[in-house]
Amino acid sequence: MILGFFQIGGAIPNGALDLIMSAALSTKIVLSVLAVLSLLSWAIMLGAWRQLGKAERAALAFQHAFESAPRLDEAGALVKRSKPGALPRLFLRALHFVSEARIRNQQAREMAAMGATPAGGATYTLSATQIETLRLLLDAEAAEERDRLGRYLPWLATTGSASPLIGLFGTVLGVIEAFLGIASKGSGNLGAVAPGVAEALIATAAALAVAIPATFGYNIFANKLNRFDAMMENFSTDVIALLAREGHI
Repeated sequence: MILGFFQIGGAIPNGALDLIMSAALSTKIVLSVLAVLSLLSWAIMLGAWRQLGKAERAALAFQHAFESAPRLDEAGALVKRSKPGALPRLFLRALHFVSEARIRNQQAREMAAMGATPAGGATYTLSATQIETLRLLLDAEAAEERDRLGRYLPWLATTGSASPLIGLFGTVLGVIEAFLGIASKGSGNLGAVAPGVAEALIATAAALAVAIPATFGYNIFANKLNRFDAMMENFSTDVIALLAREGHI
């Protein structure tokens, strides 16, 4: 960092902008990296806010309508009228699995009636193993939906944890170059030291300005994603209960 005009008695920086404009190349590179991370984190937060909000509103609307549908055929008609979303996909996945399982069980029953030996004592309704398989299938479908909605959130966690380290790196480089400049000029008074140290600390301040919103955003959206995951889990339970009441499992 070249601090000649500070240490010779030239212009004194009046604020952060003056420090940034007069900063060394290494400090400017660190600040540029932090600026890119800041833009990226804000873009991710805006996208997550829109996507999660839209998915949550659609899921709540469908869940309320589903709870008012007393029979399976009415719920099926509701899916056809609803927009594509996580809960309709879970419902259709459950119906598809139950339909296939009942067909296989019916075929095994007909084979047993004809004297053949099926691979297991399958019945027309689903067995306990098949119901557990249905639960696992719905959990996997919900996990896939969660991963899709939160695929960019790890970038927020990375930005929140890495930005302070990047800022500290820039500060250390700035302090090193400040003291090298002082040594080369042979001046160690406070007026010569202060501008270089202030310039070095700009990197730390910028890093905190990037890390704090990213950390808050990650925690907020991770909490919203957890609530949405719990909503999908409860809906899966409601679907299985409805299928059981209708005698399909």
